[in-house]
Amino acid sequence: MFEKAIIFATKAHSGQKRKGTDIPFMIHPLEVASIVAGITPDEDMMCAAVLHDVIEDCRDVTGEDIRREFGDKVADYVLMESEDKSRSWIERKRHTVDFLKHRAKRPAKVIALGDKLANVRSLARDYKLLGDELWQRFNMKDKNMQGWYYKSMIECFKEFSDYHEYNEYCCLVEQVFKDTIDIDIEDEKTGVR
Repeated sequence: MFEKAIIFATKAHSGQKRKGTDIPFMIHPLEVASIVAGITPDEDMMCAAVLHDVIEDCRDVTGEDIRREFGDKVADYVLMESEDKSRSWIERKRHTVDFLKHRAKRPAKVIALGDKLANVRSLARDYKLLGDELWQRFNMKDKNMQGWYYKSMIECFKEFSDYHEYNEYCCLVEQVFKDTIDIDIEDEKTGVR
């Protein structure tokens, strides 16, 4: 089933690139699956890791498509990791933080940790090359807001503190966001929506 998930995701992400690069997008879901595999041998979770962005980032792929091809468990995991792109950046990120802190079960947290670790690895590499120009490639260009989000994940994932992946995540977040100002996202003065 894992090979089928790779083929499905590769077709769905065909032609997509990582933001601001010429790197094929599929590198990211494969890295997420590799991180998840380092934490658990659960094939459903590895499949969901490979598929985690197909609903969010690919036209014409629905939760029902995933359910039909890979079953309820994989579909549920992918849906938990998918953001509603009709909402603002801050609404989506608040929802993700709240979900991971208060309602998410271990499988959702493992997949989210894989996703966020893969993202912060990429940020750390590119930040060394581009400095603060890096933030211009994202919808949220404010490094302090990005810092708020990635720092918030540390608390969400603390149950994995015995895992290398969690500790790597914490080190990279510190490296990339050490000079950011801590933001209270509930403060109306941030002006972020």
